[in-house]
Amino acid sequence: MKYRSLGRTGLKVSEVSLGTWAFGSPSIYGAVDSGDANRAIRGALDAGINFFDTAPLYGTKEADGIAEEVLGKALGADRDKVTIATKFGRYHSRVHTNELFDGETVKWSVEQSLKRLGTDRLDVLFFHSPTHPDKIRDDVWTALDALKRSGKVRFVGTSTGFIKDTGEMSKSWAVQGRIDVAQIAYSLTYREWEPIIADLGRQGVGIVARESLANGFLAGVFTKEIQFPAGSLNSRYSREEIVERVELADRYKALLVRNDVRSLAAAAMRWVLDNPNISTVLSGSKKLEEILDCAGASDAAPYSTAELAQAETLHTKDFSPA
Repeated sequence: MKYRSLGRTGLKVSEVSLGTWAFGSPSIYGAVDSGDANRAIRGALDAGINFFDTAPLYGTKEADGIAEEVLGKALGADRDKVTIATKFGRYHSRVHTNELFDGETVKWSVEQSLKRLGTDRLDVLFFHSPTHPDKIRDDVWTALDALKRSGKVRFVGTSTGFIKDTGEMSKSWAVQGRIDVAQIAYSLTYREWEPIIADLGRQGVGIVARESLANGFLAGVFTKEIQFPAGSLNSRYSREEIVERVELADRYKALLVRNDVRSLAAAAMRWVLDNPNISTVLSGSKKLEEILDCAGASDAAPYSTAELAQAETLHTKDFSPA
């Protein structure tokens, strides 16, 4: 595993990291046995992964923060070896107001996350996908400054929403020094944020790439005939779009899989890492074998200029992220 600087934070993070949504949201990803989740997180740690992303929303209608609890228990005494990022602003427990980006909420949310994770500080605290600048209350910045002074939060970031609503906001926050990290959907099939990723990178903002397996379509496991369970993230797609996505994935597989990149999932991760502005790319896998497959992208050689140019010819439109 290789490591990169997380922007101007001074933190060194593994090129491939682990997102924990699947460990806390059975209605979306299916149930994950607690022992399997522990094995996946411990195996990721053994493979050199040292950046873990979670959120209070990664839970159920009955309980926020299940993934935070799973992660905290799995890391145990090794907490100081890793960088933990969580989020605030979206919860199951406060369903009537799903975007709560204000001072009172962030202070409450941080305390809850610290307890669930079993730690005394959060390395990165992300705004959880705001949909519009109007959702941000001015008093949130005073509260965040206080949390940073107390040592409970080290760095603040934003997990971005739709570019048309939050792209300029993210750029402004970076210029104003309000954020040091941004988590952005970015993959072979979704590149809309690429110019802003470059802009933020020039300003020293660490970029965490998410959804780089295109919600499973770039994992190379879906067929044109697949039937997604009702209520799952992929159930919204028409049969025509499913076929189009699978056919494109097959073309990328034929082009980018090679001796040191042995799967489409690893290829998708390697392509993201070839962008020098990316600090780390999240794997949302719930099985250790899948995580290790993605982690192998860090050991692979970068794609050549010719390979990248060929991949560019396959990209004719952006498919919407989750």
